[in-house]
Amino acid sequence: MTTTNRKPEGVSFSQEDWDEVSDTPEATDAELAELKPLKEGAPEIYKLMTRRGRGRPPVESPKVNLTLRVDPAVLDAYKATGAGWQTRMHEALARGAGELAR
Repeated sequence: MTTTNRKPEGVSFSQEDWDEVSDTPEATDAELAELKPLKEGAPEIYKLMTRRGRGRPPVESPKVNLTLRVDPAVLDAYKATGAGWQTRMHEALARGAGELAR
């Protein structure tokens, strides 16, 4: 006997299982037509949910992406110091730039 409503691998409940326990009736066409975007229907909730935009907040002076060629020994030495080696390399370059300004 073949079952048409099989559970996908790794899924605990089939759609049939959910249909048996669901007590929420399907929305009618009239109810769907009355729906409003959250921003219009509940602006106070929308305001709480949209405190800031997507992504990272803008920074005052963003860093510049750069391709830099260095000796393999220099790169290996920084990488050997563990996580955060890029930050330490930046700090060393910043100290060097400070000395150049003198």
